[in-house]
Amino acid sequence: MLLSAGSKLTAGQKHWREARRDSAQIAPDPSLTTDAIVHVYAARAWGWRGIFGVHTWIAVKPAGADHYRRYEVIGCGSGNDRSVVRIHRNLPPDGFWFGSQPVLLTKLRGPAASAAITAIDQAAKDYPFATRYTVWPGPNSNTFTAYIGRQVPALRLDLPPTAIGKDFNGRRWLTLAPSGSGWQFSLYGLFGVLLAAEEGLEVNILGFAVGIDLNPPALRLPGVGRLGL
Repeated sequence: MLLSAGSKLTAGQKHWREARRDSAQIAPDPSLTTDAIVHVYAARAWGWRGIFGVHTWIAVKPAGADHYRRYEVIGCGSGNDRSVVRIHRNLPPDGFWFGSQPVLLTKLRGPAASAAITAIDQAAKDYPFATRYTVWPGPNSNTFTAYIGRQVPALRLDLPPTAIGKDFNGRRWLTLAPSGSGWQFSLYGLFGVLLAAEEGLEVNILGFAVGIDLNPPALRLPGVGRLGL
């Protein structure tokens, strides 16, 4: 199944510089709404990495603003104590990730979004791995998004099992689940167990997660994601 999906995913891929980065037309037009908005997205990673995992990011629009801010971690250009946290104001909030269609994971709108935006901005500034990036097992882009979720439980962020790196917590072995609705034990993102109302039960082995979700019912499979029952 994974090999078949991988061949379809990578077949005919262009050079990454030529891949789509335009809007997928998911986020509301900021010129047509004054509401505060928070969206969290996931899209398959570029190239062969997309067979196994996704890249995640957060887009926010404060009330009355005419543009979005996009928060994410990107490993390109890391090193020499440079921050890997990027805050973009000129990228589509819902842009294709180098050709991969983004999926909306969670959203907030109105006063709840306004409160969350303040907390997201502060959490991004406090991100403990801002000068570190490792594709596997983390810290990476999904480690950042999961950290934001833990700091802003109002998001109820259920990251898919394909978000490799979400379970990396450094030396903190027991933490909240990314959704804030339960707990997880994790040894450097390599081995662990998560139990939460949003994510269900998930076991992590070498960064690959498998489990069962009851909200709504689904299997959580490495490389596949959520497979609804």
